[in-house]
Amino acid sequence: MSSASQQETRVVVLGRTPGRTSAVSTILGLEDLPQGAECCKHTAEMAGRKVVVISSPAWFSSSCDPKERRRLIGSFMALSSPGPHAFLLVVPVNRPADGEPAALDVLAHLLGPAAVTRTALLFAQTEELDEDETLEDYLLTWRKDLREMVDRCGHRYRPLVAGGEGEKGRAGIRELLEMVEEAVAEEGEAEEGRQGHLTCPLYQQVEQKVRERQQEIITQRGGGGDLDAVREEAELSVDDLDLDLDLDLDLDALLPSPPPPPATAPPPSFLWTCWGALAAWLGQLPCLVRREALLGALLGLFVGGPVGGVLGATIGSVATEVKRRKAEKKQ
Repeated sequence: MSSASQQETRVVVLGRTPGRTSAVSTILGLEDLPQGAECCKHTAEMAGRKVVVISSPAWFSSSCDPKERRRLIGSFMALSSPGPHAFLLVVPVNRPADGEPAALDVLAHLLGPAAVTRTALLFAQTEELDEDETLEDYLLTWRKDLREMVDRCGHRYRPLVAGGEGEKGRAGIRELLEMVEEAVAEEGEAEEGRQGHLTCPLYQQVEQKVRERQQEIITQRGGGGDLDAVREEAELSVDDLDLDLDLDLDLDALLPSPPPPPATAPPPSFLWTCWGALAAWLGQLPCLVRREALLGALLGLFVGGPVGGVLGATIGSVATEVKRRKAEKKQ
């Protein structure tokens, strides 16, 4: 193991794009971070310490192929070996959950309960909440699924500040990392003489294979060279590591399956079209936090047709304007 890996804090950021990319950009203090479908590794300095950020795509999503899922898990583990100090799970509040709760189950089964102890939640797209609605109120009123995740993670969560590459955004990240450190200390994991990172049989297997690959590269090149660069090359060759990710665990049973291909069907009837529109609206109801838009949508739905659309839009606009003027009077 290189000396650098002994002095750094390794943070694995999990989540769907673009929330995950925004979180990584905030930690690194960058504005334009390329979005990618592969795991990647970045280094930054935060609060006077070296922070290594491992960005992992949403391998828990229903859109992820089972084989690709295992490859991505092996990849983020190799890049964060010999073990991460914390996981940050990025969750969009304005969209239905897509495997995020199950991701906690997978981490616990693969890496042990300590992995969940080291996990904190970053809620993205909170700027789309209503002006007078806090994140706490929104979770309490609309999102029981996300509240359960908050409970499992020991209430370690913060909103991801929009455009938060500045000090305010990074301060929230620092608070989350401090929460994780406190939780680990409370459970007695930060023993004297240990580096404070997560360790488990699977990460030990990963570290052993990475070191073996590292030694192979050094031997092939006749020895010498930059050990940190060789280490990074060994980590990136995860496709050849052949990690045993099963461990009596059926990942596909825990995580959502990809949707089946659409079946060919005759054109829907008018009544079926109306029912589909209503069902879609009801499915998105937990994400609708703008009360004025909700009022207009209801009126437009019940009246129907072009007249209903115009009426709904008009009522929604009027209600929004009334609320805006009331807010200005309060200031």
